[in-house]
Amino acid sequence: MDSAHKDVSIWRVAFAALVGTAIEWYDLFIFGTAAALVFGPVFFPALSNTAGLLASFATFAVSFIARPLGGVFFGHFGDRVGRKGMLVASLLLMGVATVFIGLLPSYSSIGIAAPIALVVLRFVQGLGLGGEFGGAMLMVGEHAPQDRRGFYIGLAQLGPSVGTVLSSLTFLILSLNLDTAQMARWGWRIPFLASALLVGVGLYVRLRLVESSVFQEVLEKQTQVRVPLVEVVRTKPLRLALACGPSMLTSALFYLISTFSLSYGVATLKIPQPTMLAVVIGIIVLNAAATAPLSGLSDRIGRRRMLMFGAIGAAVWAFPMFALVHTASVLGMVVGLAIGLLIFTTMWGPVGAYLPELFETRVRFTATSVSFNVGALLGGALAPIIATQLLSLTGGAWWSLSGYVLVISLIALGCILALPETHRADLAETPAAVVMGGRDIAADETTSIPDARSTV
Repeated sequence: MDSAHKDVSIWRVAFAALVGTAIEWYDLFIFGTAAALVFGPVFFPALSNTAGLLASFATFAVSFIARPLGGVFFGHFGDRVGRKGMLVASLLLMGVATVFIGLLPSYSSIGIAAPIALVVLRFVQGLGLGGEFGGAMLMVGEHAPQDRRGFYIGLAQLGPSVGTVLSSLTFLILSLNLDTAQMARWGWRIPFLASALLVGVGLYVRLRLVESSVFQEVLEKQTQVRVPLVEVVRTKPLRLALACGPSMLTSALFYLISTFSLSYGVATLKIPQPTMLAVVIGIIVLNAAATAPLSGLSDRIGRRRMLMFGAIGAAVWAFPMFALVHTASVLGMVVGLAIGLLIFTTMWGPVGAYLPELFETRVRFTATSVSFNVGALLGGALAPIIATQLLSLTGGAWWSLSGYVLVISLIALGCILALPETHRADLAETPAAVVMGGRDIAADETTSIPDARSTV
């Protein structure tokens, strides 16, 4: 294959990953935004404001419980049959569940069946998203040249930023044109129903993908393992567990900034809803602009080093961030949240390349999906709930949120320190080797992880 054709192919794969992840995360974030702003009175009207918000965030968290299961399911068939088919299936599953949420009757119409149906559909959303991250990132990684793998995966990692901006922008437009009663009755449904059009576009793009040569070789040689999850748990249990750490921190940071801050700003600080939505949109745009450059930087200085910088930055910024947010000044909030999201971006782009590089081709889809989604469950699912509860228990003390971020940052940093560097890994090698200090370190855990600690 000539160089020009190879470049076109990589750009096409990265674009397909970007479009698909943008749509899936749009579907995810419209639910998070709706949970923060309208789901309490629509589906949990009998509860107090705080209890209704907690119930909404608990429903939001259901998808995180489903995501590891989706990662196992889609990862299993992605490692045995192919990446492309699973990426199409995950997108379709997410899209159907999202449209059905937009059609759900409210609690006042069908009673307890409404929140039950909401939970079930949210669970289905989580199953679809569980196969998205691992599949999309490793699809790009397996096509990309080794020395620019981080950059190309960084382009695909723009999907969540695009999805967040689209969802927030949609709710901003609706909030400027509809009153509270109209939003509660029917306005909130529009973003969910609009997902059908976006999914159609995503399916068209993804159906044109081809399998990577790295995975095609596995198929041709018939070297797939019978149960990829069992294989990775048997051979690399410690690495799989430690790999959850970075995504735990990135998920917690992102959902505290993009989802929890909405409800905190509107309900606690009494900032107008359109203003808070505009703040979130602005800082997400900054995040999008920084994603590809920071991901590309990891090709030069290493994924692990970038993740360490992010974890240390999150720990240092935890207290200044929420102190600025608590001022209820728009400028203070923008500065606090923007720097927090920039720290998140330092980790977000590189982690998309890092997790696939930690595992060999035969189990890569499963291991990447499971480690990312378990970390997201521990970080993202619980973050809004824990944050709301901490504020309630401490009488609204902002420093309780800072302490929460500090603890998660230190846990993630410990995991990162125990993992090896990977940015020079050849994804075609089986098992995946990691180049450190001028020599290859085999994937055996008893040798690779201790040696990795000596290189920062």
